[in-house]
Amino acid sequence: MARIAITDGLSKSAVELLIDAGHEVDLEPEKLDGFDAVVIRSATKLTKDVIESAPSLRLIGRAGVGVDNIDISAATTAGILVCNTPSASTQSVVELTIGHLLASIRYIPTADRDLRNGEWTKKKLRGSELFGKRIGFIGFGRIAQGVGRVAKIFGMELHAYDPYLPSEVALELNCTLHDDVNEIFKSCTHVAVHCNLTKETHHLVNSHTLSLMPGIGADGIKCGNHLVSCARGGIVNEDDALLALEDGTLSSCALDVFENEPQTQHPILNHPNFHGTPHIGAATHEAQHRIGVEMAHLLITYFDGNTPKSVVNRDVLG
Repeated sequence: MARIAITDGLSKSAVELLIDAGHEVDLEPEKLDGFDAVVIRSATKLTKDVIESAPSLRLIGRAGVGVDNIDISAATTAGILVCNTPSASTQSVVELTIGHLLASIRYIPTADRDLRNGEWTKKKLRGSELFGKRIGFIGFGRIAQGVGRVAKIFGMELHAYDPYLPSEVALELNCTLHDDVNEIFKSCTHVAVHCNLTKETHHLVNSHTLSLMPGIGADGIKCGNHLVSCARGGIVNEDDALLALEDGTLSSCALDVFENEPQTQHPILNHPNFHGTPHIGAATHEAQHRIGVEMAHLLITYFDGNTPKSVVNRDVLG
């Protein structure tokens, strides 16, 4: 039997799976010392100090994809395995990204706000189509590929920057792979961010890269420039994105993630051509069920003496 701390909640079915497997589950732990494993979401940050204060930990489970709220180096040094659930929320994030993209090009949030203010602004809300346009992906992993498949159905041309992606993956989707991130912005009027937050990608989307966007689609139609990010906060420089909205470089910007969360004060939130959501990419009933069940099985697998399938720091395995 293992003692498992769950700091940010987990689906009822997942908790029941763990209990049925003979493990003790604490949904409101005051501290992590004495636990064999901890399951977190994005709200909990496991710093070096926190990790070192819990010498009994053997596994950290990230119920979700991003692990930037975990000090992986400290966990590895302590011999703690880190696992995430990389595929469970894919479909939900894909659908939210497409939703933001459609809302941007047809100015749905602006139209809704105008109607609520008693304004009939039909004449000023002429949007554009996705058909015949180029969409550029910053990062072309599982989620971006899912968005790309939908974008192709809309008739978009796919471009991507991902230095870690095997070229054959892009080839399968007829996606043009670029070696230089600047080429994505030069080529595409629609950019979707789907990479991890690292030292290299911090503020990768900034005034310079945004200034390269063409504003005219591959079909020759003036459609403006549109930015969507449902990845991690901090990849988009929000101050620069606001300046780009103000000077017309960007026609729209849609963010589900912010550099500092919760975020309710940044002036970009008040720009009429911005719309956002409070980090809800994985916030569907279906995704949360899959995340919980997948994490429960990872924990059960580990405490049964086997290696989970989604180990982030494989150096611990020796």
